[in-house]
Amino acid sequence: MRIAELDRIIWQCPVVLLADVRSVGVQGDGRTYGHPIVLRPVSSEDAMTADWSRIPYEVLEKISTRITNEVREVNRVVLDVTSKPPGTIEWE
Repeated sequence: MRIAELDRIIWQCPVVLLADVRSVGVQGDGRTYGHPIVLRPVSSEDAMTADWSRIPYEVLEKISTRITNEVREVNRVVLDVTSKPPGTIEWE
């Protein structure tokens, strides 16, 4: 995100591994049963409220491709677009 100069607008970007969830996917020539991860980029002034950061699709594509190519157990990347409130910044 630093290369895309998004580090100025993104305050935090927690990443959540959904370890209890399996996702069916295809990597290479085979079917996989990996785990999804959630990206949660947020912008905030005071952490009392936060809004999800709008990341260009091209950057999201690069992030997703790199993660799924380099982390063998992950075959799906999703984006959390919930504001705070009602959501919180970190997942529990």
